[in-house]
Amino acid sequence: MSKPYDNTRFSFRARLRSFRYAAQGIVALIRGEHNARIHLVAALLAVASALWLRISSVEWCIVIILIGAVFALEAVNSAVEALADKISPDFSPLIKKAKDLAAAAVLFMAIVAVVIAAIIFIPKLLAL
Repeated sequence: MSKPYDNTRFSFRARLRSFRYAAQGIVALIRGEHNARIHLVAALLAVASALWLRISSVEWCIVIILIGAVFALEAVNSAVEALADKISPDFSPLIKKAKDLAAAAVLFMAIVAVVIAAIIFIPKLLAL
């Protein structure tokens, strides 16, 4: 457990190790979470569509931010679920509420992403 004010010296090796742990988390997310795989397919479709429709730089930034936000929330949701299952393997109304709220955050962001994707992509598709 880290201290509130860690006075250890900065280490590039330790920072690289932290990136490795994060990469392991990304792999675990994609391999272990079915919804993350659905988000991955949606992200790949969005990127392919963006390339095909030649969206602007600003639109690219928006698409990339949305993809990142959905995956970040999916990772947080998965972390909440894993911790909740460890803390309380039996049913608990408070654990259920925490898991439902974390899942709602992902769903909300995914809906926002779809709406914004429609705003970006539909006019370009209609113009074809």
